[in-house]
Amino acid sequence: MKQILALLCTLAWFSFPAAAQKTPTPKVKSRPAAAGGVVVGKTIYARNCLTCHQADGGGVDGMNPPLTQTTYVLGDKTRLVKVILNGLQDEDIDGEPYNNVMPAFDILTDQEIADVLTYIRSNFGNKASEVTPAEVKAIRATNRK
Repeated sequence: MKQILALLCTLAWFSFPAAAQKTPTPKVKSRPAAAGGVVVGKTIYARNCLTCHQADGGGVDGMNPPLTQTTYVLGDKTRLVKVILNGLQDEDIDGEPYNNVMPAFDILTDQEIADVLTYIRSNFGNKASEVTPAEVKAIRATNRK
């Protein structure tokens, strides 16, 4: 069932004109994680990530990797931020292949990326430190695709 849903979502994604895919997301008022950034992060997750990675963060076998207890989520923040900025394709996650292409979400602000990654790193059974807008800004400044 998850694979059918993921296939439908993928088809819907590719049916949008390229210009619509690059339309900037409306700004969401963000606050630091301790003051509600995780709540804002959940909204950003629902708008941009939920379709592929599912409401429980479990992903779709063989297509979209889970966000639960993976080295990508719990490990190096720089690598995780670069996945958001550059997208991801043809890379195994914890030894498992996933075939769907993750588009870049570099249109998100540093605050939005920090909020959504903090949400992901502190939910779905994950217990990792927050990502700050300053960290995202520094990584974005040196990012090479």
